Amino acid sequence: MHELDHYIYPHRVLHWLVAGAVLLALASGFTVGTLGYERTFDLIGNTLTNLLYTSHKTLGVTILLLMTLRVITRIAFVVPDHDPPLNAFERIVSTSVHHLLYLALIVMPLLGWAATATGGYPIEFFKWHLPGLMGEHPALSSQLYTWHERIGWAILVLTVLHVAGALFHWRIKRDTVAKRMSLFD
Repeated sequence: MHELDHYIYPHRVLHWLVAGAVLLALASGFTVGTLGYERTFDLIGNTLTNLLYTSHKTLGVTILLLMTLRVITRIAFVVPDHDPPLNAFERIVSTSVHHLLYLALIVMPLLGWAATATGGYPIEFFKWHLPGLMGEHPALSSQLYTWHERIGWAILVLTVLHVAGALFHWRIKRDTVAKRMSLFD
């Protein structure tokens, strides 16, 4: 496999950084979403609860930044051809899952940002507080958090499909599709 069969290296690095951030964001988001603030506080205390919430918000902003860079690299550089080419079904599924993941991974942090701001909470990125960009509106915040959670579930499903597709190509078809995003080949 030669360099033209791979995505450019920065895009591959961004892929794996996004993957790691998404896994951590989903884990922290489903934890706080399931337990809520009070139960999380009761289980792990104030310091760790605040760290969990701040980490989740930081991961969301990080994903938004990384996805912006991914979109730029995806537009600016050639997408390598599949060798051998995908059949029509594989091409439709692959394209659909990728586009939906890109969309969800941009919309999700924006919804989280808006839900947090309209809930009257700080938008935290590490130790910095970012502008809320929207005023406090508890009813809207509740609706936005609901959509934020729903998209979280959608991202989980899309991620499972994405990983299943990569495993299918790697272990069953034994073609070069999975290697296109490898950091080491």
